[in-house]
Amino acid sequence: MNLIYLVLAMAIVTYIPRMVPLVLLQNVSLPRYIKGFMGFIPYAALGALIFPGVFNSTGASHLESAIIGCSVSILLAWWEMNLIFVVVGGITGAFIMNVLF
Repeated sequence: MNLIYLVLAMAIVTYIPRMVPLVLLQNVSLPRYIKGFMGFIPYAALGALIFPGVFNSTGASHLESAIIGCSVSILLAWWEMNLIFVVVGGITGAFIMNVLF
């Protein structure tokens, strides 16, 4: 029974910080520059989460292949390729660099 209380308490504690701003700020109109700034937050957060993992993905002895794979992914994303092609291109770039050297 204690586990149920624990899960319920965790759900409430997690839900409150998400609900309160939505309720209190629902009628607040943000300036245009803040809305524009907030549009970049998902990309920054995604980059901060993914970028460190890139260098750990191939191991410490294969840092060059991680850099090449990341570069290939950045180029493919810059050319606005589909996400699948960006991921597969980065993996392929790292794999080829790993096999060659």
